[in-house]
Amino acid sequence: LVAPATAAATPAQAIPAATRPAAPLATAPATTTTAAATPLRRGLPRVPGGEPWPLAGLAPSAAVAPTVQAAPGHIVQAPARATSVEHAVAEAEPPVAAASAQEAPVVPATTVASVPAVPASAPASASSSGPVPTATATATATAAPAAAAAAPSVAAQKPVRPKAEARLYGSRTLGQWIKLVLIFAAGAVAAAGILVLAARGVTTLPGVPAFLDRYPGEYSLPETAEPGFPWWAQWSHFLNIFLIALIIRSGYQVRTQQKPPAFWTPKRGGKKISINLWLHQSLDILWLVNGLVFVVLLFASGHWMRILPTSWEVFPNALSALLQYITLDWPVENGWVNYNSLQQLMYFIVVFVAAPLAAITGVRMSEFWPKNTKTLNRAYPIELARAVHFPTMLFFVAFILVHVFLVFATGALRNLNHMFGGTDAVNWAGFWLFAAAIAVTAAGWYAARPIVLAPLARLFGKVSSR
Repeated sequence: LVAPATAAATPAQAIPAATRPAAPLATAPATTTTAAATPLRRGLPRVPGGEPWPLAGLAPSAAVAPTVQAAPGHIVQAPARATSVEHAVAEAEPPVAAASAQEAPVVPATTVASVPAVPASAPASASSSGPVPTATATATATAAPAAAAAAPSVAAQKPVRPKAEARLYGSRTLGQWIKLVLIFAAGAVAAAGILVLAARGVTTLPGVPAFLDRYPGEYSLPETAEPGFPWWAQWSHFLNIFLIALIIRSGYQVRTQQKPPAFWTPKRGGKKISINLWLHQSLDILWLVNGLVFVVLLFASGHWMRILPTSWEVFPNALSALLQYITLDWPVENGWVNYNSLQQLMYFIVVFVAAPLAAITGVRMSEFWPKNTKTLNRAYPIELARAVHFPTMLFFVAFILVHVFLVFATGALRNLNHMFGGTDAVNWAGFWLFAAAIAVTAAGWYAARPIVLAPLARLFGKVSSR
């Protein structure tokens, strides 16, 4: 216990930490009295096994300042001067560094229970000790509200959930892709409008109308050319749709997928490749077989004259057909008998230029290419094959989009009957066959995933997850 305090006070100083017994904090109304008014009472010993404190024969301090709360559960006292009691404590125990009252907030006794843990800025001597018993109160009723306002808040703040990041599709979010598509579509419409107006302006120039009359967009085929489309052409066309769609899909996966879902190793041994690359190369082989069968039957039947130019007039007629397409005054369609010259040139490029180019560059990048032929590899580097293969795929994509658009824009039912129904009639038979072909292609697109591909790939090699 501490003797009653007088009215005078000096700067606060922490009671030595080592001398603080573990006792509950007590509060009492603040009083002002003299040392002689109340006899000195002795309490518990300051040191285990020692004498009661204060020591017998020692007088109380001449003036003891009010105590203040330095931190939760710690009391600081402002002594006026050194006393005999303090000298006695100093002789009995080693000195302890004093805690400055200016470094700790003043907290009234009534708010001690609600104050949080000792702040990090409190001295070690004040935070490492236990609570100190006191006999006098350190705050009055009038000072309590102001001190309570200065005390730190203990109300728990509601945690703020971090905002979820937008999901990326490739390098952009869904909103960014939609915005990009809308911008591209608006730009394409604006560019198409400008192009149409410019082409119509060209048709009014001197000599252009006469050029269009002389070259209407097509030239006559040899008399031996047969009209129509035989059954093998229809089946080849369907297989080409199915295979080229899956080839484009698997090729894009090979180019962009960083971690393949599975790997495939050939039975005879060789380099381990991703299952997507295995699918791409397997589809390439089937596509090449289908193309070779088509070309053989094309020349065997005489239908090669439909897509292989037989006159130099193909070039001015192709230019005339292009100008007519751009002006939206499209040339007359008579695909059952003869393609216009622009169609003939495009089909020739697809069958005899783009397809072989895709095959040659694909073989160069595949496992079928001999790796030890230094002279051949130097003459045909793989970097060249990669630089040509991907643009060739983009050409096929652009051709398919334009081709399908023109099929539907220039008489859908009749055009679909030509290739799927084998007739020049205008009915819905060819449309439903086309719809079935698209459904089969979509099913193949969906099924081209590891859970379906793995059993097929195991027939030709080993499938593993790494």
